[in-house]
Amino acid sequence: MENFNAVNEIQDLQYFGEFGGVNPSISDSSTYTFLSAKTMFDTFEGNADGCYLYSRHSSPMNLYLAQALAKLENTEAANVTSSGMGAITTVLLQLCKSGDHILSSRTIYGGTYAFLKNFLPPFQIETSFVDIGNFDAIEQAIRPTTKILYCESVSNPLLEVADLQKLASICKKHGLKLVVDNTFSPLSISPKLLGADIVIHSLTKFINGSSDTVGGVYCGSQEFINETKNVNSGACMLLGPTMDSLRAASILKNLRTLHIRMKQHSENALYLAERFERDGLRVSYPGLASHKNHELMKSMMHSTYGFGGLLTLDAGTTAKANELMELMQKENLGYLAVSLGFYKTLFSCSGSSTSSEIPEEERASMGISDGLIRFSIGLDQDIERTYQKMRFCMVKTGLIA
Repeated sequence: MENFNAVNEIQDLQYFGEFGGVNPSISDSSTYTFLSAKTMFDTFEGNADGCYLYSRHSSPMNLYLAQALAKLENTEAANVTSSGMGAITTVLLQLCKSGDHILSSRTIYGGTYAFLKNFLPPFQIETSFVDIGNFDAIEQAIRPTTKILYCESVSNPLLEVADLQKLASICKKHGLKLVVDNTFSPLSISPKLLGADIVIHSLTKFINGSSDTVGGVYCGSQEFINETKNVNSGACMLLGPTMDSLRAASILKNLRTLHIRMKQHSENALYLAERFERDGLRVSYPGLASHKNHELMKSMMHSTYGFGGLLTLDAGTTAKANELMELMQKENLGYLAVSLGFYKTLFSCSGSSTSSEIPEEERASMGISDGLIRFSIGLDQDIERTYQKMRFCMVKTGLIA
């Protein structure tokens, strides 16, 4: 795809602080006053634009951040939450009621999988997990009660790329909502421009980028966002996954450097992936020509921001993966930790961490091996030095002869 102007639109947003500060003032209040009782009533009814009611419903700083993220994802509106799971669960529970059915990609974040597989069935909401690249299987799995097709633009942890345009056409044909978690590929992929109805992010990851804040967002039409915040029937309003205003302010500041960081994450990840592949390691990265979805992602992405900062390496066994990760941490090459998007490289063995909610036999059928290491590549300035040190660790652990 050609480049787009989301970064310019974010930078053009201008919020002056109460005293003219270059950053907007933080409203450190849980509740807000009204000059008349009628305005309070109108606000409860949703008929008083620009008025703040209660911070569980909205706050100035949360709205500032939501507006910027809506610009990022080319949607009419957005709403921020206290975690990525808060965003995911809000969207799914707003769109589905008892008796409804969800179609989901089989390779997704373990927490999302657990919510769909274990939490929702007692509420009579069923989920069928499908290969997101098998369009015939997707159409065959659609029921009269199916409401949502859910996927990740780039999947966790296998880095499979969803053909969002094809999925959008299937959803349009059958009257489904296409919900896309775009956490792994902010700026690189724009799901809304490819036909998605709702776009979700864990703000904890690349968008915030400093591993000091937990947050989430869902982006969609103004009508849908309003529905989730309705005081009588809104999933976000009634379940209460509210983001704190101080955290919203922190994320908004970090959002301004996202375009710079994503370029560096992607450049570093591609550099390492190419060299690991040359060394004969079992590496997967969408930027490699050997990746099964390489051409698909090229056709969907904004090339300025690259193929993303995530790669995987299969060490063969959990023991070998652990040995390698512990040595890399000892050599100051990063941290043995979950999550992603930090300035330092983070690595974890997916089967025993972020995908551990998925039963072992199902992980095996998906292709998540016991020795699969997920790397979130950092912002290292001298990536050749990083590679040489990583290669030393891989030689020492026997992954490279």
